[in-house]
Amino acid sequence: MDHKDIRTLKLLEEIEENHVQSQRELAKKLNISLGLVNSFIKRLAHKGFFKITTIPKNRVKYILTPEGAVEKTRLAYKYIQHSYKFYKDARHKFRKLFQKLEAEGVSKIVFCGASDFAEIAYISLQETSIEMVAVFDVLKAGKEFLGYMIADPAMINSFSFDKILITPMPYRAQQRMKHLLTEKFKGINCISSQ
Repeated sequence: MDHKDIRTLKLLEEIEENHVQSQRELAKKLNISLGLVNSFIKRLAHKGFFKITTIPKNRVKYILTPEGAVEKTRLAYKYIQHSYKFYKDARHKFRKLFQKLEAEGVSKIVFCGASDFAEIAYISLQETSIEMVAVFDVLKAGKEFLGYMIADPAMINSFSFDKILITPMPYRAQQRMKHLLTEKFKGINCISSQ
């Protein structure tokens, strides 16, 4: 499933749930540019997925058509299939990784990055004897993640572990984490899940 399909699905969902929105509001909700929203709206309206009607004060109302509902359902099904395949693939890769680490004698691991991907890793970790001792994330420190309090990476030296698993995170957080880890450890022993 490509980004275009995902954006189309999100746009159709927003139109179905919230009939009266400006393109600016849609752009903000969907985290895409105003021009891209405008382009998507024109393309989808042209395909007959929704109607555009004018309401007072120069505003428009988007109404999902039966064709739009069918397309939204098709894309939702495709998205669920894509997500399930991603989950299965990730579980398989983590299972193999953790089995390999367990065979190497690794008993304690820390996660850097508290994300959906880290949750999948944690589920796979439960099938081994490896213990997750901490979770670090520069942007989420102080919040809870799977029963663990997320720690600031600056505190990493206060934990005992064999390996660090770095999971995907926003670019800004990734750069800060990389800087902190490089500063703290010269012979860093990290495994990247990316």
